[in-house]
Amino acid sequence: MKVTFYNNMIELPARSTLAQLAQKESKKTKDLVVAGKINGHPVDFDTVIPDGAAVEFITASMPEGLDILRHSLSHIMAEAVMKLYPDTKLAIGPSIADGFYYDFDAPQTFADGDLGKISAEIEKSIKEKKTFRRMELSRTEAIKIMTEQKQPYKVELLNEIQDTTVTFYQHGNFIDLCRGPHIPHTGLAGSYKLLRATGAYWRGNEHNKMLQRIYGTAFATRQELDAHLKHLEEIKKRDHRRLGKDLDLFSIQEEAGPGLIYWHPKGALIRKVIEDFWRNEHLKNNYDLIYSPHIARVGLWKTSGHWEFYRENMYSPIDIEGMEYIIKPMNCPGHILIYRSKIRSYRDLPLRWAELGTVYRYERSGVMHGLMRVRGFTQDDAHIFCRPDQLNDEVSGVIKFGTQLLCAFGFSDFKIRLSTRPIKYVGTVENWDKATLALKQAIESIGLPYEIAEGEAVFYGPKADIDIKDSLGRAWQCFTVQVDFNLPERFDIVYTAQDGSQQRPIMIHRALLGSLERFFGVLIEHYGGAFPLWLAPVQVLVLPVLEGQHQYARSILNELLQTGIRAKTDLRNERLSQRIKDATGQKIPYMVIVGENEEKEKTIAIRARTKGDLGQQKLLDFIMQLKTEVKNTAEEGKNAVTG
Repeated sequence: MKVTFYNNMIELPARSTLAQLAQKESKKTKDLVVAGKINGHPVDFDTVIPDGAAVEFITASMPEGLDILRHSLSHIMAEAVMKLYPDTKLAIGPSIADGFYYDFDAPQTFADGDLGKISAEIEKSIKEKKTFRRMELSRTEAIKIMTEQKQPYKVELLNEIQDTTVTFYQHGNFIDLCRGPHIPHTGLAGSYKLLRATGAYWRGNEHNKMLQRIYGTAFATRQELDAHLKHLEEIKKRDHRRLGKDLDLFSIQEEAGPGLIYWHPKGALIRKVIEDFWRNEHLKNNYDLIYSPHIARVGLWKTSGHWEFYRENMYSPIDIEGMEYIIKPMNCPGHILIYRSKIRSYRDLPLRWAELGTVYRYERSGVMHGLMRVRGFTQDDAHIFCRPDQLNDEVSGVIKFGTQLLCAFGFSDFKIRLSTRPIKYVGTVENWDKATLALKQAIESIGLPYEIAEGEAVFYGPKADIDIKDSLGRAWQCFTVQVDFNLPERFDIVYTAQDGSQQRPIMIHRALLGSLERFFGVLIEHYGGAFPLWLAPVQVLVLPVLEGQHQYARSILNELLQTGIRAKTDLRNERLSQRIKDATGQKIPYMVIVGENEEKEKTIAIRARTKGDLGQQKLLDFIMQLKTEVKNTAEEGKNAVTG
């Protein structure tokens, strides 16, 4: 028979399998072949190739191949768990980004020692090179087998499958419900490591039983695994929860409740710097600042549609004098009320209103994560009301402003997603096309790469999201700009056009940083707590060598404070070397050291966090240096985009 192999026509014996083809064509690839594709569909190695098919290999170095390798390891891990703990109930075990996991309902709690035992069993299975065999069973037969094996979670999944035939995979004596494909045998499992065990609700529902989830990671080579483990160690060192505690920036108080952030003095000072910069930049970009209340009557949220579409994320109503109020999950309805408070003319538009508005949304306990996922947060929010002829310029202005602002905080690697009209939507196709084109042209005008997410916009209008990459190469979604045809119609807001008619404005929602809490968490991890000078809560620490220089140190501190430099002194009765070590641990950008010689000559000795000792200098010159360094930050950010 003839098949197409990488665009070349080759001849094979009838009923040849992928494994036989791989053996014949092994010289064509140096990478580990783990599966194949027949007519574009991933299949196992023992699959018979039909006559006339198009065939390709899937190698472990390819994303698809790595996914197959990792999913196979989740099966091998589940086999090991069942050997060690036979009474365990199996849930699910998918591959995920950078690894895999499996959820177990086990009679005991998995500890680090258990992970070592499980790894030892995995090694045994790998050495035995057990073949992965695909099996097709009727759904009825599969339910019978899983019931006999006392696997209720598998039975639950099978009961929800509509197909009459289901597939299982078996290696050795272990069998599991799975679509596949898998690696040919366990000996090709690559390099792996079990990372940790944690809790996870069955199907992510907090009303279901809490299971135990074991996470692992795997790569085709040991070198790739070692590099990834090193990367994980760096992530662990930069974890904002640990650094938040070590640097005394914020806390979450169990007594008050999860997902609520308490900003400590240093964290609050960084927040103030961010907010001041944010407000000043908005004023420069011709925005007006507004404030809206934290609660509003339920009727407002019914009009906006949140009560219908977003209720599960909203808190229960509060009774106030017989009226029901809701603590706000969004700022947009409040901004619309301000717009509707007076008659608007076409001459008034565009209106750009910005608010650092605190909102509250219900998040399940299991998904909250430090600053990254909380129940109360302050949103970097703004809404623009404009005429249709102003839409292009406004959207372009938002994207340029947003990228400049993010660059000022040290981010310059952007990835943009443009989400287009979904199946269900409000408004006209004409307006959707116009808004989508405006977003597309605005992105292209800056020259940033982007991808189209077909049909993934929200029902009320197209949107563009920007992911930023941090210093470890991780992507975070902060920026979003959305065009809304829904709320102006729901609230019946209008403006008087030039011809005297009443026209509907277009509403643009946008957030440049996202929430301050989450953005602060990203900043902590991006910089590893070593904030640049303009963001550092303590920019300069004054250290007298001996007690005799305390008064001189206080005078230096006072001059720094009076010029707007954020400074502190350390007058503890500790050796200078210990105080320098402590200041280094707190990641303070500059230390000013004053001894007898400095006091006599009216100078200071400067030690920089990044460059070490910089020698003696006049205080005024040092202050000017600090001011210049801070001032250049925003300009460098803008130049990163426009230059």
